[in-house]
Amino acid sequence: MGLQETLLSPAIEAKIKNYNIIRKDNLQNERSVGGVAILYLQNLPSKPVHLNTTLQAVAVQVQIKTLMAVCSIYLPLSQTIQQSELDVKSDLTLVRQLSPPFIILGDWNDHSSFWGSTDSNTRGLQIEKLMSDQNLCLLNDSSHAFFHLPTRTFHTLDLALCSPFLVAKWNFNVDNNLYNSDHFALILTLSSNDVILPKRPSRFIFDKTNWQLFQELAGLTTEMIQLADIND
Repeated sequence: MGLQETLLSPAIEAKIKNYNIIRKDNLQNERSVGGVAILYLQNLPSKPVHLNTTLQAVAVQVQIKTLMAVCSIYLPLSQTIQQSELDVKSDLTLVRQLSPPFIILGDWNDHSSFWGSTDSNTRGLQIEKLMSDQNLCLLNDSSHAFFHLPTRTFHTLDLALCSPFLVAKWNFNVDNNLYNSDHFALILTLSSNDVILPKRPSRFIFDKTNWQLFQELAGLTTEMIQLADIND
């Protein structure tokens, strides 16, 4: 589960049962602004990915039928993003730090006719170039995922980009409920539903066992449990 604009501060501890969370809080003048996080099931084989970037982004590698990276990103409209931070062939750019295959999803604050906008902005052109340079695919369909209340219009600011290997393996949908937000949730589901979550091996707590009661209920006698001499 990728979250953007979490508005969390480092002093706030966030916990959800059965989930791990990795997050990147963003403070401006000691006030929480933006922020991103990823929540993922504890029983999924996983490993957090350390991203060396000034962008609001976090990532984790998870095993979901195949080993893949998932990145949650938030690019504020007010922030100037350099193309070099996204996709120039440097080890410090975001995409170069994600081992393919991967999915990057989040709020990019972009407009482009490529994904259904009536116009394009600088951010949208940057994302188009990112997709072209890095050979990325767009999972979005024609659904709009943002509602602009002042003009009561719908837009596409939230995108899910992925490696070509994953494009046929995931289905894209948009939730139809805003849940008091101005963004509709993006929902990605595997094309096949035969994902088997790994189970933890059974563990037996022997030190809490009442062996005396067990012996009485089982009707065991000393002769039955007496070990024979190995030399007999």
